[in-house]
Amino acid sequence: MPKIIPCYWSLRSFPASPAVGRAREDTAPVVVELFTSEGCSSCPPADAFLGELAQRPEIVALAFHVDYWDYIGWKDPYAHAAFTQRQHEYATALGLHMVYTPQMVVDGRADAVGSERGDVEAAIGKAAAASKLAIAIAKDAGGYRVAIPAAAPPAGGPATVWLAVFDSEQETPVKRGENGGRTLKEFNIVREWRRIGTWNGEAVTLPLDVAMGGAGTRGCAIIVQSGPVGPVLGAAVMKMDDESRS
Repeated sequence: MPKIIPCYWSLRSFPASPAVGRAREDTAPVVVELFTSEGCSSCPPADAFLGELAQRPEIVALAFHVDYWDYIGWKDPYAHAAFTQRQHEYATALGLHMVYTPQMVVDGRADAVGSERGDVEAAIGKAAAASKLAIAIAKDAGGYRVAIPAAAPPAGGPATVWLAVFDSEQETPVKRGENGGRTLKEFNIVREWRRIGTWNGEAVTLPLDVAMGGAGTRGCAIIVQSGPVGPVLGAAVMKMDDESRS
């Protein structure tokens, strides 16, 4: 099999800007974030790999489509500047000199080329050994809520609680650019990304203001993370047709 060469993009190309911001409770999933683009010919193998990871209950898999490949002829319909910004913030936090696609960031602690399965699996294995918060998403009379338990306060100040709403699967006929003529199948595509609160070590319950329609096609994930792009302290994921999952 030919080696997949990632597409790189210099950090100097983008100025810094402010951050945009029914599973068992004994599990502590690892978060895998894929930074990808429909305009990058190196990305489809990583997209497929993320789809496999998304089937594993111990992993929260999310695809963030970046917008810096749109200029070469195909505007990625799922790309957002906020996702590009998040990738740049990870590059700074991880001490990288550039951003690239496909990139997988594992638990906010390490990165790897998204199609290099061995490197990604090694990072997942290491992250899985870390102690995590047991976060739960549940349904109540008023809708849905997320519960974060009490634990030692996070180092460096309150942690960020993120909400991601994602499409479980989409197929896109790409008409131009490096993937022109191909129909791409992509998984867990983030469509909404926002901060819903903070966590300072005390037990907290937060309401989830998210539409739970489209059973079987959408899901949501909660990520508790040191700072905006630091180590992940805990996570949970729920498909829209599930009662709850963590």
